[in-house]
Amino acid sequence: MNAPVDVSFFARAAKPLTSYRKYWAARFGTAKFLPTSREEMAALGWDSCDIVLVTGDAYVDHPSFGMAVIGRMLEAQGFRVGIIAQPDWTSAEPFRALGKPNLFWGVTAGNMDSMINRYTADRKIRSDDAYTPGDVGGARPDRAAIVYSQRCREAFPEVPIVLGGIEGSLRRIAHYDYWSDKVRRSIVVDAKCDLLLYGNAERAIVEVAHRLAARQPVAEITDVRGTAFVRRHGDESAQGWFEIDSTSVDLPGRVDAHVNPYLMVSEQAKANGATCAKEDEAQAVADQANAGAPVNPPIQTIQFVANPSVKLKVPPRDRSVIRLPSYEQVKSDPILYAHANRVLHLETNPGNARALVQAHGEGHTARDVWINPPPIPLTTAEMDHVFDLPYARSPHPRYADEQGSHDGATKIPAWEMIRFSVNIMRGCFGGCTFCSITEHEGRIIQSRSEESIIKEVEAIRDSVSGFTGTISDLGGPTANMYRLGCKSPEIEAACRKPSCVYPGICSNLTTNHDPLIKIYRRARALKGIKKILIGSGLRYDLAVQSPEYVKELVQHHVGGYLKIAPEHTEQGPLSKMMKPGIGSYDKFKQMFEKYSEEAGKKQYLIPYFIAAHPGTSDSDMMNLAIWLKKNGFRADQVQTFYPSPMATATAMYHSNRNPLRKITRAGLGEHEGVDIVRGEKRRRLHKAFLRYHDPNNWPLLRDALKAMGRADLIGNGKHHLIPTWQPLNDCGYQSARRKNSTPAPQAKAVAGKTVSDKVVKGRLLTQHTGLPPRAGTASRASGKPGKPR
Repeated sequence: MNAPVDVSFFARAAKPLTSYRKYWAARFGTAKFLPTSREEMAALGWDSCDIVLVTGDAYVDHPSFGMAVIGRMLEAQGFRVGIIAQPDWTSAEPFRALGKPNLFWGVTAGNMDSMINRYTADRKIRSDDAYTPGDVGGARPDRAAIVYSQRCREAFPEVPIVLGGIEGSLRRIAHYDYWSDKVRRSIVVDAKCDLLLYGNAERAIVEVAHRLAARQPVAEITDVRGTAFVRRHGDESAQGWFEIDSTSVDLPGRVDAHVNPYLMVSEQAKANGATCAKEDEAQAVADQANAGAPVNPPIQTIQFVANPSVKLKVPPRDRSVIRLPSYEQVKSDPILYAHANRVLHLETNPGNARALVQAHGEGHTARDVWINPPPIPLTTAEMDHVFDLPYARSPHPRYADEQGSHDGATKIPAWEMIRFSVNIMRGCFGGCTFCSITEHEGRIIQSRSEESIIKEVEAIRDSVSGFTGTISDLGGPTANMYRLGCKSPEIEAACRKPSCVYPGICSNLTTNHDPLIKIYRRARALKGIKKILIGSGLRYDLAVQSPEYVKELVQHHVGGYLKIAPEHTEQGPLSKMMKPGIGSYDKFKQMFEKYSEEAGKKQYLIPYFIAAHPGTSDSDMMNLAIWLKKNGFRADQVQTFYPSPMATATAMYHSNRNPLRKITRAGLGEHEGVDIVRGEKRRRLHKAFLRYHDPNNWPLLRDALKAMGRADLIGNGKHHLIPTWQPLNDCGYQSARRKNSTPAPQAKAVAGKTVSDKVVKGRLLTQHTGLPPRAGTASRASGKPGKPR
């Protein structure tokens, strides 16, 4: 690796996490589990908690669960931290279970957005919750961050509320809400929290905790990066900022009608609604022109030159704030919504991002939501510190069954999924528009050291019950961005590109996979480790830059199937997703098959695709279906585009505009509207194209193909997409690749007729929500729990 992250600007820009003087309560020592009841507090010798964390997830003391990370981080700073997990939100009483917090409440909806956790892409409520014991749904409310904040305020009104987590992070400004189909206010306003911490919040939460412990009023904490809060007009702390007005898009000036060269001067005047008394002068001009005499001297272009005596100073970025269109503006004007979304995404690099401000309300209710620049990424030493904290690496004992086990009816599927996995890095510079990783974790890769990773593998081997020798994943948001970054720290700190790999891999990006290869080899050589699989999503356009890495991956770390996500084959939707063309997939596929054959293994690529993404036409989906059939793929797991808050693709969905380009009010040329797939019928059609092999979809596809003028794809030959006939049975479909499919309905006899069971709502496995497999399947979703996609 040419330039480790640790030597960059970011390593020098923030106070190290381990440099704070510990709070006095550090004398109580380390808890095996952070207490969840008064009895557990008493056993630790505590009379009160300094900080109480409220979460919508079951409490799993593992570094893949946000509340555990924040809790252990604060504990390491010397604070007494209690956890209230999945409380009954119908009253404030459960929020008083641990008593009044001495410093503040820490509130989160959990590892997943509560709305995505509770509803499918078709807005149907799910019957399960992977972050709840027994996979039982209904353990958290809709918009849990808001509800929990309200109950905390009811329980102890005077205690400050610090809101965090993915749900708060993606709602820090006015945002389109897919479930209500309208633009909602910033969650800072709706939750009435004192501070919102967005992104991975270790750096911010530690500073805020120490400042509150020093008795600084929470209203005065306005300078912490990665925070958002409400500022009233006239607030003295807002003085001295240079405000940049970005409340509107560029509007063209007055355009005069073109002058008809065949009209006389008087007629021109009349055509413009005026009169001309100097027709004789006009005639004289005409006569001069007809005689060949010059009418006027040549027109000289006005030139502007800089006045050397005037020195213009550019306002410093760290004291500049961009005023976005107000909530009222973006609520009523989708163009301004797209504009605000574009500005926000251009201000996400911690090295050069400016503060943002957005007005909410009018008149005496007016207030500004102020968003400070993103947090400085953690150094490798700080990442090691976070992951080396004394996690129990298991669910809290309160969830265990009578035998003390978490593997029966009380199993927490999200924990089961990451039970034997290791997170080696954070962040993603891919910039996929439908994904929320970049908005939350940032695009600067934060990597752990090799020693820290190996230490965790050994800890799993030696201390985690049920371990059989297989590490299920060494990865993170992506499998192969470990220690990748910009070759130049200066360029890295100044770059404003939304992606380092689109439309092509940046020439300044290191693509050296050697550090990752070294970790793979060292980890699988450990005594007691039989197999190390890679379960995180693979960025294959990066992988092909390192044939040695692909060989290492394919020959040693694939368990028969490898899941990757080309998402589509057509350029229209791919350009809106910021994903590489299908040619990159073909190149990786060739390498995958070559190295599999060399190893004497039969292994298969499982590509994921997404339906109904903005920019996808019916023809695009038809062409994708043709490609799938030509290549012999039958998709069992189909994901329909899910508009998550603040994502660029969601702005496209709401505004019909493309925020990847400059937003204007023009409607032609490069600023044309984006094709948006709305309505249940069209969304069903796009899903049906992905499952062209399912007889249940054939009637819908026949009608669509005929309407598109592609009836030539209907027939009984190999070159046809769907047959002309419809089977007389129940049309149940079961994939031959049973291990990696969602079970098809099982036929049963009722009153002498064969019918199929109804599919339970919300049981479909998808690859972008981060949900683990459902009952009866052995497949796993790409990525880790809580990694928003």
